[in-house]
Amino acid sequence: MKLNLKNEKRLTIIFLLFVFLSGCNTSGNLPYKVTKSDSDSVFVTHIVSDTLFNSKQSIYILAFDNNYFNNHRIALAYSGAHLEKTSRMAEQAHAITAINGSFFDEDKGGGVTYVERNDSVLSHSQTTNHKWAKPDSLINGILILTKQNRLKILPAKPEHYYETSKEEKFAIVSGPLLLRHSIAQKLPNMSFSYKRHPRTCLCKTNNAVLFIAIDGRTKNAAGMTLPEVQTFLKRLGCIDAINLDGGGSTTMWTREKGVVNHPSDKEGERPVANAILILKK
Repeated sequence: MKLNLKNEKRLTIIFLLFVFLSGCNTSGNLPYKVTKSDSDSVFVTHIVSDTLFNSKQSIYILAFDNNYFNNHRIALAYSGAHLEKTSRMAEQAHAITAINGSFFDEDKGGGVTYVERNDSVLSHSQTTNHKWAKPDSLINGILILTKQNRLKILPAKPEHYYETSKEEKFAIVSGPLLLRHSIAQKLPNMSFSYKRHPRTCLCKTNNAVLFIAIDGRTKNAAGMTLPEVQTFLKRLGCIDAINLDGGGSTTMWTREKGVVNHPSDKEGERPVANAILILKK
């Protein structure tokens, strides 16, 4: 695909893609495409490679530069006990785009990590005797949108800190934390980290927020280990990054294209408890 860069208003995602390409060790040109996915100038970058980490990879990226948030905002959708597909939550909120959020109870619904919105606690992190609970070493990060509309990716503090704080529009615990100040963070020593799976993650660069969905468990997409994800995100220029729920939950949706990746759940797109949205102000 030939790109006319002079005619594009938002070059951040293209720049990031070229940075990534220049850092790849490939035997030839990496196949890729960049498509304008809707009227609000959301670009879905689809990276396809047979050589990245010596495997087949299919990766979808949405990048929003800082100026984009002059007219748009990030929001949290929460479905609670009645699980909903990411696409459904996005449609109900009239979102522009969305990715799935943090971990949840696949049997009874609801989150299994701490989630709050508008100073109301929606779920607590479940103890390890709960079937769907995650170990503390895994859910060690938090995604926060402050009441000044600043998005932060931070190490998680004890829940009572956020319960008493009035600084957050929303806060959602997930993990593991992947990058902090451009440094790869220590990962939990478990198969979750070192086996290849579909992954959903969110990161910040110096001038953009990136939503990323990495397909896996198919003949065309191997998925990534978390060390591979860390390496990939650093190539994209990510400074702070957090892992969200992956596996069969990994979903990326845009208003015009619908679900753009290929969820690996046997039923297709999986109902989840929460999602991260982009809305028009």
